Amino acid sequence: MAAVPNLHKRITVEPPRTEPTDSGWYLTSGPALPLKAQEGDVSCECLVIGAGWMGLHAARRYAELRPQAKVILVDAGRIGNNASGRCMGFAIDLAHNPRKRDFVEDDQGNRDELHVNTEGIAYIKSAVDELGVDCDWDPQGKYHSAASSSGVQDLVEFSKALDRLGQKYSWVEREEMQDITGSKHYIKALHHPGTVLIQPAKYLKNAARKLPSNVTIYENTAVRSALFGNSHHLFETAAGTIKANKVIICTAGYLQNFGFFPNSAIPVYTFASMTRPLTEKELASVGSHQTYGLIPANSFGTTVRRTFDNRLYLRNVYSYATHFKTTIDDVMSARKHQQVSFDRRWPELSKMGFEASWGGLLTLSQNGGMAWGELAPNVYGAAFCNGTGIARGTAFGKAVAELAAGMRSRSIDILKTKTPPSRAYPTLITSLGVKFVTGSRFKKAGVEV
Repeated sequence: MAAVPNLHKRITVEPPRTEPTDSGWYLTSGPALPLKAQEGDVSCECLVIGAGWMGLHAARRYAELRPQAKVILVDAGRIGNNASGRCMGFAIDLAHNPRKRDFVEDDQGNRDELHVNTEGIAYIKSAVDELGVDCDWDPQGKYHSAASSSGVQDLVEFSKALDRLGQKYSWVEREEMQDITGSKHYIKALHHPGTVLIQPAKYLKNAARKLPSNVTIYENTAVRSALFGNSHHLFETAAGTIKANKVIICTAGYLQNFGFFPNSAIPVYTFASMTRPLTEKELASVGSHQTYGLIPANSFGTTVRRTFDNRLYLRNVYSYATHFKTTIDDVMSARKHQQVSFDRRWPELSKMGFEASWGGLLTLSQNGGMAWGELAPNVYGAAFCNGTGIARGTAFGKAVAELAAGMRSRSIDILKTKTPPSRAYPTLITSLGVKFVTGSRFKKAGVEV
């Protein structure tokens, strides 16, 4: 277990920061969920805090396993417009991480990750197939795309890991990439079929609509204080209190605000922009595939999506978020870089600019550790995905709910062995370090951006 906050001592919980702009995914995800207000003091068997990939699926799974139990799911904002709904919508089975020194050689670690992530994707698919959750499900895989010789070398290193794991993939040459994307920017790509593309905000909202009937959702409901006890826990919100026998905390880096793993979260923002829908004439310039997802060969390059509603999404730029906060100036500064990336890829289209731009929080830890499991008696948590949030986050949430319900599984056994997050260096040192590393690596990525 993690270091336990003092029992019977109320902890003041700092609420998440309000984002300066809505995510483009959220703006195009359809009708908003109907807001349900908490009315005074309520109680439940299990409270889940945070309705992202971890929390939403933790609530779903616990409610499935305990159909007679009352489950409450709270989120400080709107589901789909939180950090989880601001990602690029890649449900990845095996992360592309050639920059990790032992990535190619770490067979067991890669197999464990593949198992956990595949379980997460399967749980999402069950929502699509069995519950009818609409999310623009697209199992075409992803293209790891290179625009430079150094990028091609990164892909070669990734292919070695795939070979060792017996994974299928195919090489895509310049002419085929131009046909797929309409862009002359890319010189080579590696297509890996294990990834599913989705519209993240649409999935989160529609999955919330399909949660079991014993789940009650309260959005715009930030937890203001927590009092952990022996037989139950008590949480204060603006509308009253929530008394719970068990709690599952899925608040990413904000987990430390509840007293667990203090000073361990490294808050990093990444940014994206979205075009308006392309016209029929413009669509001829973006390739023969109706949709695609491009992962940059260099991790600091530009990620690209072409979506079913005929838009282009571009993501790049990483920055340290002091106090977990980003500003409209940060978003607009990143948008300028995304405009350059747009110019490089589709110069005949890029003058249209973007319809929306936004940032999204990615929580890292100094040692790459992850928070998962029983943190204190009847207090469970999942946080610090360190990337690959859709598949990994879903699996983390599903597994932690199963743990809370007394189950065993291979994923639980794998996650129990993960190293917990360590304390970060002092904020000033960490922020300067992140800014230096991200700035230098962004510059080094060159035309991959």
